[in-house]
Amino acid sequence: MKEWVEKARRPEMLGGLGGFAGLFDASALLSYKRPLLATSTDGVGTKVAVAQMMDKHDTIGYDLIGMVVDDLVVCGAEPLFVTDYIATGKVVPERIAAIVKGIAEACVEAGCALVGGETAEHPGLLAPDEYDVAGATTGVVEADDLLGPGRVRPGDVVVAMAASGLHSNGYSLARHVFFTQAGWTVDSHVEELGRTLGEELLAPTRLYTKPCLAIARETETHAMAHVTGGGLANNLARVMPPELKATLDRGTWTPGPVFDLVRQVGSVPQPDLEATLNCGVGMVALVAPDAADAAIARLAEFGVDSWVAGEVGVDPEQQGTVELVGQHPGW
Repeated sequence: MKEWVEKARRPEMLGGLGGFAGLFDASALLSYKRPLLATSTDGVGTKVAVAQMMDKHDTIGYDLIGMVVDDLVVCGAEPLFVTDYIATGKVVPERIAAIVKGIAEACVEAGCALVGGETAEHPGLLAPDEYDVAGATTGVVEADDLLGPGRVRPGDVVVAMAASGLHSNGYSLARHVFFTQAGWTVDSHVEELGRTLGEELLAPTRLYTKPCLAIARETETHAMAHVTGGGLANNLARVMPPELKATLDRGTWTPGPVFDLVRQVGSVPQPDLEATLNCGVGMVALVAPDAADAAIARLAEFGVDSWVAGEVGVDPEQQGTVELVGQHPGW
């Protein structure tokens, strides 16, 4: 575990594992005119149940970091450091090390330091092989560069960024559909997915941290929304000013096969599906119309597929809302 944590460092990080508190040199903030600290905390939900079914624990850390760090990025904040918390029925050193390995690797990809954490043994509350993970992160953004509803303007373009799968939301629904209704197991090979169900469900959450920071700094990006619990429309609505409306065209993208499987196998109505799963879009950016091409090109340099999915307009009768129109190809 120490080996992986050592790799997840920044120059501002002081000391190593074993202390009561992680230390981070805040003198770096002196270069800011008005630094705003941003903080976020989250877990990975019932996706941990899939990791436990498969006895594979070295990727769940990507889900944890994705959930906490990319919530900071939407306001333009650079994540500085992370702390984690692992609760388990019984401490199995190799399993804890695998979990922390994934967390540390994700921190490296996101550019933040893993400054500390806690592992707690809860016998009687959790079974010996059960665990849950949570984390918290702190970042910083210059006040003048803060992204959010106040910057959004009529005519802004909605740039959608492809998800790598379910990410870490809607797993109670997905597990019910696949395991209970369909009777599949994590070892079931699903032709539509081209791999086993377990491999699909455990696919790590895509990290948008560095790509989104790049477009925030280099293009006229006004706001971003991390598509997590609640789905695309509900999360985008969180960064919409009350006087404007965003309209997105479903016809601009085809969600991955796993979303269509949940819909068909579980007979899940589309409104419920869209209110629970990301449906193929993990992050969106609201950018000035003449900045869309540059943003999409920059995201492509990071390997993130993106496209124009809609635009922002004025609708006196539906202010502050997000509407999805049309239908996904093939649905």
